[in-house]
Amino acid sequence: MPETLLAYLPFAAGLAATGAITGVMAGLLGIGGGIVMVPAMVLAYGIMGFDPAVTMHVALATSLAVIIPTGARSAMAHDSRGAVDRDILRRWALWIVIFALVGGLTARLYPAEVLKAIFGVAVLFIALNLALPIQRMLMEKVAGVPMVNRISASIIGYISALMGVGGGAFSVPTLVAFGLPMHTAVGTGSALGVLLAIPAALGYAISGWGVAGVPPLSVGYVNLPSLVVLGAVSVLTAPIGVAIAHRLDGRVLRLGFAAFQVVVGLRMLSEAVFG
Repeated sequence: MPETLLAYLPFAAGLAATGAITGVMAGLLGIGGGIVMVPAMVLAYGIMGFDPAVTMHVALATSLAVIIPTGARSAMAHDSRGAVDRDILRRWALWIVIFALVGGLTARLYPAEVLKAIFGVAVLFIALNLALPIQRMLMEKVAGVPMVNRISASIIGYISALMGVGGGAFSVPTLVAFGLPMHTAVGTGSALGVLLAIPAALGYAISGWGVAGVPPLSVGYVNLPSLVVLGAVSVLTAPIGVAIAHRLDGRVLRLGFAAFQVVVGLRMLSEAVFG
């Protein structure tokens, strides 16, 4: 592993570029940016020579920690445009918080390859679900059923914690299926991402405490230098994504979201299978 500060500059530059893209994607799609950050950090940590047995866990945990400020910035920008559904927040909050915490606490039980496979399969499923109208047709009729909302929030909280994402990759298409306009779903997904990321990141910090091989200056699985660089840059660029989102047609935004997830899902699955 490089010993001089100079050797870490390309790593820091790569994180800054990732942070810029993350912020735009968070504002544009309400996804919190985890779908961008996790693969980028796994690649960067591998190049730096860190233990591959823990790099996926560190990437997931750090991504969730970054989503807290990024998602908050994005959610506030969407809320100022009236694109956050507060009724959904009240229905989902408790369940998404509880199961996100459980996901973070249990992440240590999963090998890196399993987490990569979960990430890849889940992203491809959501991309297909978003591109096709089947889920919307099936779920619009049960949008107001309390139990359906609780189950949806619980599943999204747990799986998103294992994926290191803010839940927008799941909550946005689910909310669209519940009948919300795409822009409102994106804005509400940003706010839900913050509620999810806080307990999930805490769970990773606890479950990763004392684990060997994590990068220097990590709290459990959360790497502080990566958090600072990614968080600082992504917060600055999130409003750019929000501005773009509100200028795009909802259908274009939905299909673009789906296409992006297909690319990321296939890449992560290939890493899980072929290493």
